[in-house]
Amino acid sequence: MMLQETPVWLDGVTFPATDPTRPLTARADVAIVGGGYTGLAAARELARRGASVALLEARTLGWGASSRNGGMVLTGLKLEAEQLVAKYGLETARRLFAASLKALDCVERIVAEEQIACDFARSGHLLLACKPAHFQALAREAELLDRDFGHATRVIQPSRLRGEIGSDTYVGGLVDEASARINPARYVAGLAHAAQRAGAQLYQHAPVERIARAGSDWQLTTPRGTLRTGAVLLASGGYSGAATPALRRKIVPLGSYIIATEPLPEALAREVSPRNRMIFDSKRFLYYFRLTPDRRMLFGGRAGFFPETPATVRESAAILRRGMIQVYPQLRDAQVEYAWGGTLDVTFDMMPHAGQLGGLHYAIGYAGHGVAMATYLGGLLGACLAGEQVDNPFAELPFPGAPLGLYDGRPWFLPIVGAWYKFLDWVS
Repeated sequence: MMLQETPVWLDGVTFPATDPTRPLTARADVAIVGGGYTGLAAARELARRGASVALLEARTLGWGASSRNGGMVLTGLKLEAEQLVAKYGLETARRLFAASLKALDCVERIVAEEQIACDFARSGHLLLACKPAHFQALAREAELLDRDFGHATRVIQPSRLRGEIGSDTYVGGLVDEASARINPARYVAGLAHAAQRAGAQLYQHAPVERIARAGSDWQLTTPRGTLRTGAVLLASGGYSGAATPALRRKIVPLGSYIIATEPLPEALAREVSPRNRMIFDSKRFLYYFRLTPDRRMLFGGRAGFFPETPATVRESAAILRRGMIQVYPQLRDAQVEYAWGGTLDVTFDMMPHAGQLGGLHYAIGYAGHGVAMATYLGGLLGACLAGEQVDNPFAELPFPGAPLGLYDGRPWFLPIVGAWYKFLDWVS
């Protein structure tokens, strides 16, 4: 079979139909820039509360990271609990971690309310230690989560790891049963249908070229016309462009790549992932992997740091196949049928942020935890824009930019960062 350079998740998925010739509405209460999890969750919440909403997507609904990720709905944030406590103190760290659990519950609730057939299940995640020092850190993390956060996890000793993964590459692990799996494309399509049913106006192929003040309103300019609105929510993640330069300078668009094999025989699938967990390892230049519902091995990682292009997808597919065979020698003969890339939105402090910047509302910086957190923060900001009081701990965090301000949104330094991370993985 010829390699397909599209996400395996898109097979059989139907997004809402929109009329590409329809001009933009002249006015809306809220305009949302970006048609992924954040924007669609916000549009759904706003429309359900009676607001008029216009969502503008530069390409097609769910086109970006929302349909290109590994389908892992994870507890926690990119920073571990120990790092959160050291950076923000225990009380704030507890609020931030609790928000990650609320985010998971939020996804589960929306899937049930909207009856989205997206294979959501609480299968748990397995974090694998690459070195003995990493395993010791996992044990400390488990103790901290239990003692100070009231969140139970389970340390997997090296001798018992074979019950979780059919590989001898790792030296122990940590299981969190609260995490979940999902088909991300079916989920984002379901969110889009739900937002449309609620009354939100969804516009595809409507890139926002300019956002400017127009009296007390905002005016958004697109190739399909202009729109005036009382409030704007920026929800374009790692694909944020020149229309929002202040926000663009706050994030680094980071490439992440995935391959998917042919469907594996049932016995082989059960061998490589006996409990069907969401699995990732402890490296900075990490691998993450799982089985799909049709028993394909989906294997991803930071094979290249630059955002996806046809060339980087093909180069990364070869790198990831070598990594997969290193972890799972028994998959040497499995054909790789899909390869694709996506762009993560990573902030300089590796934390999500949601609030206002220059009068524009935003939620951004999920760093690989976006299925749950983008849904949650999108819904939270939607409720806030509808006039509700919300508890948003991410609005209270300092939002740093690049050191010395030497960054304009074009990540020229990514090869240096990649080399540095590889060095740290080698020495740590």
